[in-house]
Amino acid sequence: MKFVKILRRTTAVLLLACLPTAYAEEAPASGLAPEVTDLNSLDVSFQLEKDLPYLKKPFINLSPGVRKDGIPVGRMGADGGDKDAVLAFAEEIAAGDHGKVDSLLLCKDGKLIFESYYRRGRVNYPHYQMSITKSYTSMAVGRAIQLGHLTMEDLEKPVVDFLKEIDRNQLVEGAEQITLAEAMNMHSGIRINKLKAAGLMRAPEVLKAQGQIQAYLTHSQPIPPSPRDYKYQGSDPSMTMQVVEATTPGTSWKFLEKELLGKMGIRNFAWQKDVSGLPKSAAGSSMRSRDMLKWGLLVMNDGQWKNKQLVPAEFVELATSRIHTNPQGTSYGFFWWRHDAPVGDQTFDCISGRGAGGQFILMFPELNLIAIVTAHNKGMGKMLKTLPERVVPGFLK
Repeated sequence: MKFVKILRRTTAVLLLACLPTAYAEEAPASGLAPEVTDLNSLDVSFQLEKDLPYLKKPFINLSPGVRKDGIPVGRMGADGGDKDAVLAFAEEIAAGDHGKVDSLLLCKDGKLIFESYYRRGRVNYPHYQMSITKSYTSMAVGRAIQLGHLTMEDLEKPVVDFLKEIDRNQLVEGAEQITLAEAMNMHSGIRINKLKAAGLMRAPEVLKAQGQIQAYLTHSQPIPPSPRDYKYQGSDPSMTMQVVEATTPGTSWKFLEKELLGKMGIRNFAWQKDVSGLPKSAAGSSMRSRDMLKWGLLVMNDGQWKNKQLVPAEFVELATSRIHTNPQGTSYGFFWWRHDAPVGDQTFDCISGRGAGGQFILMFPELNLIAIVTAHNKGMGKMLKTLPERVVPGFLK
């Protein structure tokens, strides 16, 4: 079953509507942002997104419209930010000076104050999410803790203790010691030969349900004792999603939809199925730019959404903390990144979700500022470095 929730289910027709002027100071409540009209669930995928034609004109709005999606709106300048500087940056993005950017949103003090779409960007089209999907998976664990299906202490328990279908007699040495916290920080120690991994993928029937994790833990090299080396890989988020599946009522699909996405009013989305049959966790979700902002607001508000605690504040703090720091000074928590962003002769703490192609949720706690970027670059693009340099100074005045 493909996991999709799209508001309208009729034949898709692309609408290249946008404002006739270069930018808008105000937008009516109905919104004039470009959309894919009559959106069908089958029209949302990584491949089909490539077929979206570029917008004829960029949509740049300094006063985003109300869309009844639970996001408060404000006005660039009046509610913070240097609108002239941001507008100049947006026009450079439109010209292609900063890669193939599809959307840029800015949120200050909980209000969306700037919204723009370029190229393939559409306000209602869920943009394919690469590794930011890991960050969403992290919050699913936090939601399970909030509801009592897991505890903070469970983070230090071995993953296999939650997975009752695992045959422990087949596990490599040390596999029973990998904790949930280690998996969520990419310190599982799993190392599988590429030829062996390719062979396993040719027999997908053995990877269904917990068979996926069985294969990881059976065919890995022996797992060394902690502390292990960090390695960014797909096995660790897959183990995490398996724990969500094993510990929450019903299925992980229903849990994500009802208890996390649904609580934040995220209903227009897609989520691919992993070989196990569970939701993909290393990459594979699709989210609208405004809904990406909701994930950022959830983190910035210490796990609260609309004054309701969806995820424990203690978990959010740990998930976004500097558990592992690489030689370049970039840190990793539970599938969330953290680094000091240089801006002139200053640095600003930046928490981020990141995805290949140039998808970013960038949070600057000191400024209560969130930036959302989607793009379709080869690689990450340069916005991780460029955006703080160009946007943050306008919020220091």
